[in-house]
Amino acid sequence: MKLTKLQDKWAAGQPGLNGWCSIPSTVTAEIMSLYDFDSLTIDLQHGLVDYQTALTMLQAMTASGITPLARAPWNEPGIIMKLLDAGCLGIICPMINTAEDAKTFVDTTRYAPQGSRSSGPTRAILIHGSDYHHQANDTIISLAMIETVEALGNVDAICATDGLTGLYVGPSDLAVSMGHNPGLDRTEPNVDEAIGKILASAKKHGRKAGIHCGTPEYLKSAYARGFDFATIASDVRMIGQAIGMNVNAGRG
Repeated sequence: MKLTKLQDKWAAGQPGLNGWCSIPSTVTAEIMSLYDFDSLTIDLQHGLVDYQTALTMLQAMTASGITPLARAPWNEPGIIMKLLDAGCLGIICPMINTAEDAKTFVDTTRYAPQGSRSSGPTRAILIHGSDYHHQANDTIISLAMIETVEALGNVDAICATDGLTGLYVGPSDLAVSMGHNPGLDRTEPNVDEAIGKILASAKKHGRKAGIHCGTPEYLKSAYARGFDFATIASDVRMIGQAIGMNVNAGRG
């Protein structure tokens, strides 16, 4: 199995650094892959990417050795299986609110007898090797997004799902569900407490814990807190920040 930089980091007891690709472009995906990320996530939920574009973005990333992930648009088996068959080695699934949601998600990512994934790894077998089918169940990463009050109340039951790799905090939706405005890097006491509860549940059940961060400072604090996986902003945000910095410098 190839492209397991993130899995190798975890095996060495180190946290993973994830990049986020929302722009439907092979060029920006390739640029992101030239930097020292452990994984790159193609966002098919809130990003601007469809399946065909995601496939070409995966192709642009392959030479980097970085672990390819995708955020599925929803907990729907068809698109999740297609993304895995295209070569993704992990899925971040949004809006996992119950243990039943989590089981449906995990079953979709695993071949029988552990799950219900249909066998047909069209591109995956070309990229990851002829033994892909026999290694996939132990290699594919499944991260359930915890981003609502309902999910927070069910977090222990979600964590108990057999085969689940871990939890991924969606801080913006989580905060919105708690009555706050959207945004990353939450500092409200009740949201911060909720994030701590999610982290503690993951640790208790032996799962990985991830979170989406807006700034390097918050990301570093997430690592210090015990998170195993953290995303820094997105391609859109980082390009915008770089443009703004240079324009402001030029104007100044």
